[in-house]
Amino acid sequence: MILVTGATGTVGRVLVDQLLEAGVPVRAATRRPDAAGLPAGVPVVRADLDDPDSLTPALDGVDAVFLLSTGPDLPRHDANVGKAAAAAGVGRIVKLSSGRTGDPAADDPIPAWHRAGEQAVRDSGVAWTMVRPLGFMTNALHWAPSIRRRDTVSAPYGQGRIAVVDPVDIAAVARHALIEPGHVGHTYTLSGPQALSPGEQTEILAEVLGRPLRYEETSPEQARAALLGFGVDAEMADAIMALRATALESFTSIVHPTVEEVTGRPARSFADWVRAHRDEFA
Repeated sequence: MILVTGATGTVGRVLVDQLLEAGVPVRAATRRPDAAGLPAGVPVVRADLDDPDSLTPALDGVDAVFLLSTGPDLPRHDANVGKAAAAAGVGRIVKLSSGRTGDPAADDPIPAWHRAGEQAVRDSGVAWTMVRPLGFMTNALHWAPSIRRRDTVSAPYGQGRIAVVDPVDIAAVARHALIEPGHVGHTYTLSGPQALSPGEQTEILAEVLGRPLRYEETSPEQARAALLGFGVDAEMADAIMALRATALESFTSIVHPTVEEVTGRPARSFADWVRAHRDEFA
């Protein structure tokens, strides 16, 4: 039995589907089971990573855990899961981390949180695998409203490039690490096949969607204000903006072959991802 935390999120939801397709028993953990919207036949349990008592029943009979946590409380949440998993006799934890965690120069909040979370998982004594994507292709969905209204992509740091990866590929790597031997103790840095700037992503979107689009560079201040407008709290908005700024550094533009090495097939391109999500930009 695999327990998937964050089962309704971008990666967790895809991973649930992939485990079902592979015929692997899966249990989904979420703070709001009534709103999970997961496939019939997937048992959904309430689990709050901030509440260790809620983790004990969620982990009963579980062989492996996919661990997804976010925000400034991430190190404590990862420690809670690690301790509860060890007590439950769980065989392994696959943690979704951040690609920037592997950059020794990264001292901004998100990689710092994940660094501490990774250490908490290691300290638990449970066998582990770390999965570190450089950036998510699905972040481009934030541009969908302005594309629909104005045929425009608005984003800061126009000169920055990130080798973004499809969450389908992130989930595929996690699936292999959860159910196959040979992945314990490995740290997998994941990227797509190409490092892209916001302007280059805009060009690909335009080509796939079949209509002209314009890239408009915004200031970091404008981008932060937009995050606050979406309901992101100030601490998290600052952390996200600090992470976005690292697109200007070389670390995030490095292409890694890890997806193909683990799964046996090449990482999907940004154009592949846009084709799969075309309707969301229409």
